Amino acid sequence: MSAKALYQQKRMSATDAVRVVRNGETIIVPTAVGEPPVLLTALSERRREFRDVKVSQILAVRKYGYLDPETIEHVRHEAYFFSGASRAGGQEGWIDYIPAYFSELPSLIKNDLIPADVVFSLASPMDEHGYFSLALAADYTMAAIEKARAVVLEVNPNVPFANGDCHIHISQVTALTESEEPILEVGLPKIGPVQEAIGKYVADMIPDGATLQIGYGGIPDAVVMQLTHKHDLGIHTEMVGDGIMTLVEAGVVTNRKKNYHHGKMLATFALGSKKLYQFMHRNPALEMHPVDFTNDPYLAGQNDNLHAINATMQIDFMGQCGSESLGFAPYSGTGGQSDFVRAANRSNGGKAFIVLPSTAKNDTISRIVPTLSPGTHVSTGKNDINYVVTEFGVAQLRGKTAKQRCESLIAIAHPDFRGELREMAKKMKLL
Repeated sequence: MSAKALYQQKRMSATDAVRVVRNGETIIVPTAVGEPPVLLTALSERRREFRDVKVSQILAVRKYGYLDPETIEHVRHEAYFFSGASRAGGQEGWIDYIPAYFSELPSLIKNDLIPADVVFSLASPMDEHGYFSLALAADYTMAAIEKARAVVLEVNPNVPFANGDCHIHISQVTALTESEEPILEVGLPKIGPVQEAIGKYVADMIPDGATLQIGYGGIPDAVVMQLTHKHDLGIHTEMVGDGIMTLVEAGVVTNRKKNYHHGKMLATFALGSKKLYQFMHRNPALEMHPVDFTNDPYLAGQNDNLHAINATMQIDFMGQCGSESLGFAPYSGTGGQSDFVRAANRSNGGKAFIVLPSTAKNDTISRIVPTLSPGTHVSTGKNDINYVVTEFGVAQLRGKTAKQRCESLIAIAHPDFRGELREMAKKMKLL
């Protein structure tokens, strides 16, 4: 049977498509805007017809009807990373969390440590060879497709057809539905003077020819804004966003100096504007790959001069970073921070930056602390940390003693807190 005939055979309404799900099964959904809104809306509307169905995902971006504490015995969410849509449920306890390095989610699925019975995903239109592109998020979804009993696609003409290891053939698809709504756009975070100051410190330490991994947030984007005078930068990252696209358009990112996948930008998911999604379409300079390829510390570390830029919320005197919880209350998740810190540490000439404002809550709380708040989830450990940057400077910690680390971190804390931090350090016998 031809690819076109198979397409027509498997095409159906979203209401019919969600009927492939069986009670007790786990549905794998891609990262962020790779989630299929029409399918998940149909699942939400029919959720009371199911029993013990799980939806597993990193970074949900819409508040669907199934995200409902009253119907979790029917359909419930399991997060690999909390977002605005799922955070409240995680903190209230009716959404559960699976801790894992982003890079290892595919292997957890392949080894049956995370179930993957059904896949729901947005996809590009089918090409003349019968292939769809999961351009918006290859992540762990490609691994789930290999394990799943059923694969259901939401085909949307606004999804780009990207290059890389992000394609699925019509013969692998169980059911598909069609939609035409615009892909969700996510704007750039707000950047203020604190973010700009931190961004300048980091940008000044990035040489021409470096390869970048840039996380999401105001400070990483502030770094991007201050790289417009650089030359021949490369990209090996988990997320491709508008900041990276802007650097490409400015001629700053050329990938010509990359020694690993020379000439190519690599990423595993996209998050940004309509212009970004159009930029991705059949772009020969960009490849989207599964996260066990993009984020594997050994593979990513093959890039010389890899500079990784990620944010945290709190850091203690030893250099332990609490990037995913507020005390014991979950806030986000492990994601790829640890993956890329380790990759940059492996890289010849690489640098791993952890960035954070020196204070929180209108300068009433220091983010540099003697010890992390009780229950805080450690994201980057003391043995992996290297450069820490606030608006007051840079502390280089790797290879330093506990006392040297303490001194360096206090030096970049907000001046209003340095005195009490020194007193605590003395009590801890660190000064």
